[in-house]
Amino acid sequence: MTQSILFVCLGNICRSPSAEGVVRQMAAERGLSLQLDSAGTGTWHLGDPPYAPMQAAASARGYDLSALRARQVSRSDFDRFDLIVAMDGDNLANLEAMRPGQGGAQLRLFTDYAASTGAREVPDPYFTRDFDGTLDLIEIAAQGLLDQLSE
Repeated sequence: MTQSILFVCLGNICRSPSAEGVVRQMAAERGLSLQLDSAGTGTWHLGDPPYAPMQAAASARGYDLSALRARQVSRSDFDRFDLIVAMDGDNLANLEAMRPGQGGAQLRLFTDYAASTGAREVPDPYFTRDFDGTLDLIEIAAQGLLDQLSE
């Protein structure tokens, strides 16, 4: 069973920390113990907290992202985590390119767990400004992921 999950987006200030926060809370409500983290493929925001408008939207739904800080994906993450979940195809391709050898963490798109939505990626609200729409999709994917882990 998957016990450790890393969520990955571009800058690690909107989508992946939100996914981490949402899954952390939903897992706790289900009594699931998971090791969760988030990271970005880029370096622009290292050490920064999640983007303030993203934090505000998450907080309005009861998710606290304030303790999270942006970091970059490292090669060691492929050994540390059972599952690495990308927010979009570009980040998935970047992860596949940096994966050391074969084996290690399984790579998936987060939207794989939200098939009913028809979405192929989690849109980046840093650019779209649709923080609530992004959270809607993250919540659906989080439920799908946790449902699969609970099977």
